[in-house]
Amino acid sequence: MLKQLPLSLRKSSRSEVRSQFAALCYRIKLDRPQILMITSRRSGRWIVPKGWPEDGLTPAECALKEAWEEAGVNGMAHDLCLGLFAYAKSISDQVSYPCVAMIYPVKVKLLSKHYPEKTQRQRRWMTPKTASKSVSEPELARILRDFDPKILR
Repeated sequence: MLKQLPLSLRKSSRSEVRSQFAALCYRIKLDRPQILMITSRRSGRWIVPKGWPEDGLTPAECALKEAWEEAGVNGMAHDLCLGLFAYAKSISDQVSYPCVAMIYPVKVKLLSKHYPEKTQRQRRWMTPKTASKSVSEPELARILRDFDPKILR
């Protein structure tokens, strides 16, 4: 398999669709996958960790960094993009930007008790079916519902 290269970013205009990288954080419990979901800071909706591209990091590395900051995940990111989903990123009550998030699997080895956004979010392990029902983006729901960690072997 080809290894992803780090990103080299350029400036964009405010009207362009933004790209983010998301982490599907998972573990295997009793031979079944569980997905770690977190709440958003503003509305408290269930989401997956995601964030902006960073110069010098691969998309999978960006996803892993967001998983640490938002959910306290220590783990291993895979370079395989599971898919993408679209959503509106709210910047304020009046402003939102169209975004597309590419989602990368992150195998969770350990959840830290202390991490940057601990006081701003909740986290919860869910089955893929429950996780898919907890999100509002249809493409993300399908990715969560259909996730099978066997494809990563």
